[in-house]
Amino acid sequence: IENPAIFLETNIMGTAVLMDACRKYGIQRYHQVSTDEVYGDLPLDRPDLFFTETTPIHTSSPYSSSKASADLLVLAYHRTYGLPVTISRCSNNYGPYHFPEKLIPLMIINALHDKPLPVYGDGLNVRDWLYVEDHCRAIDLILQKGHVGEVYNIGGHNEMRNIDIVKLICKELGKPESLIHHVTDRKGHDRRYAIDPTKIHKELGWLPETKFADGIKKTIQWYLDHEDWWQPIISGEYQQYYQKMYGSRG
Repeated sequence: IENPAIFLETNIMGTAVLMDACRKYGIQRYHQVSTDEVYGDLPLDRPDLFFTETTPIHTSSPYSSSKASADLLVLAYHRTYGLPVTISRCSNNYGPYHFPEKLIPLMIINALHDKPLPVYGDGLNVRDWLYVEDHCRAIDLILQKGHVGEVYNIGGHNEMRNIDIVKLICKELGKPESLIHHVTDRKGHDRRYAIDPTKIHKELGWLPETKFADGIKKTIQWYLDHEDWWQPIISGEYQQYYQKMYGSRG
């Protein structure tokens, strides 16, 4: 949102650079890790609707547009040059080593320091949460058994509202919900993402193994045990970014 040009350069031109390298050196597979954001969003009052691989691309932000552009470029390299490609579009990941700017680690770290927990808008935005190890298993399956030229949706069947996740983190850490602080909503903030992973289940046998209730506890414990990893990250330059994203939205 703050500087979309970075994503255009990385996600579009960067993808082209990688694929050209694959062509030059005869790489056996190029796999594109994409996002469910390329489909846009779903209405909150239609829980029966899900993203499938045939859902039209309908992006909401410069970031998701850059990812959709990269996907189209990957498929074009497959058709034009015969590059062996696959694409996966995943829902929101969570788990160890999640960068502190993201919702779950941000709330865990702020709660540990009894700092305000900034929630965009009304907090009713819904995301389909996927434990990172389940995602990695899916990518490995696609690389080993996936069909070249195909797109596979990877979803966790773990739909949660942002506000409910924040309240759950407060409960797990024994912190009061009074720490929750609603801030001005993000521009172009999609309301609901939800993936139908039927294709990857039927073709490759993949299903998520980690339920959100279990995964969030493991994630919280990881951050409690690994302060030496995230503490240096949240100091210095990160604080300037944090103030830009949340400090002026109160």
